[in-house]
Amino acid sequence: MSGREGGKKKPLKNPKKESKELDEDDIRNREKIKEQEKALKELKAKASQKGPLAGGGIKKSGKK
Repeated sequence: MSGREGGKKKPLKNPKKESKELDEDDIRNREKIKEQEKALKELKAKASQKGPLAGGGIKKSGKK
């Protein structure tokens, strides 16, 4: 029982990831994903400009 063992221990360092070479397919896939994200952002912007969608929900009758 030494006094220095108490408390949290430091986590081990993770080894650095090696930068791998990108193939043409990888580059095309990344570009495709970026285009899809850009299109999605544009659609979200258009949707936020309009008001709420018509109706939605259960309509109640006038009877009680």
